[in-house]
Amino acid sequence: MKDSTDEIASHYDSIITQLGEDTDREGLRETPRRAARAMQFLTQGYHQSLEELVNGAVFQSDMDEMVLVQDIELYSLCEHHMLPFIGKCHIAYIPDGNVLGLSKFARIVDMYARRLQIQESLTRNIAEAVQQVTGARGVGVVVEAQHMCMMMRGVEKQNSHMTSSVMLGQFRKSQATRTEFLQLISGRK
Repeated sequence: MKDSTDEIASHYDSIITQLGEDTDREGLRETPRRAARAMQFLTQGYHQSLEELVNGAVFQSDMDEMVLVQDIELYSLCEHHMLPFIGKCHIAYIPDGNVLGLSKFARIVDMYARRLQIQESLTRNIAEAVQQVTGARGVGVVVEAQHMCMMMRGVEKQNSHMTSSVMLGQFRKSQATRTEFLQLISGRK
């Protein structure tokens, strides 16, 4: 991957200038370059693969009950306004012979969160990735987030939250499994 920092920085310079600012003034001299590097970091998920990220951390196990990882913080950018949405992700799965190393759940969330998208797509991508990697009998993912595009502009509603969920396999087929998952995550608030 070629380094595109200079090209991205030149676009930020142009945007800042078009907004009426002087990028030669002291406080803004390095801003286009800093903004370019920040955007590259915030979208680094495009340059990561699930296989490299998991790095073989799938282990055989007799565990066949629900495994739940809660409150994985996430930071992403909405594809409509490129403004942040910030929240947490809860992931549950029912193993079918394999379990995933605990830290890999956070890494999967980060990889997909560091892309431009809507929250609904992020939720589905995380669920499908966990399903793909583990071969689980079921996966449930809930993402709760606040969106700056809703808070800082437009309707400017400061207390709004969005919750999205994706249920695969047993979490979709079994009301009891889905209910257990949702009760477990709601009991910690």
